[in-house]
Amino acid sequence: MSLFLALALSGAAVVDYGNTQLADPHAEAQARALMGELRCVVCQGQSIADSDADMAADMRALVRQRIAKGESPAAIRRWLIERYGDYVSYDPPLSGATALLWATPLLLLVAGAWIARGSFRRRR
Repeated sequence: MSLFLALALSGAAVVDYGNTQLADPHAEAQARALMGELRCVVCQGQSIADSDADMAADMRALVRQRIAKGESPAAIRRWLIERYGDYVSYDPPLSGATALLWATPLLLLVAGAWIARGSFRRRR
């Protein structure tokens, strides 16, 4: 509390990167694109760009701080995946743990074609 009071009285500007855009439009565009690809670990159905959760604001701040320091979005994404797991990404990398996730649409398409084929054969 005293640190906050000291900062407020000193007039020091505290930047809230969670809700404040970066001054550089290119850097802000990179941050926003990355934030749209990352899932809020609290909300689970929203990106960190869309979520109002405190955790999402912290993650937005982290993304903006790292981009402001010159770190690439790919490096930030890798770091967040290492920290929170593949779930944090809407586009998880292909690995043994996510292979079923990637294969499920193809398996469902094949199953649907097989069922349709059987249905058409019975009609003849």
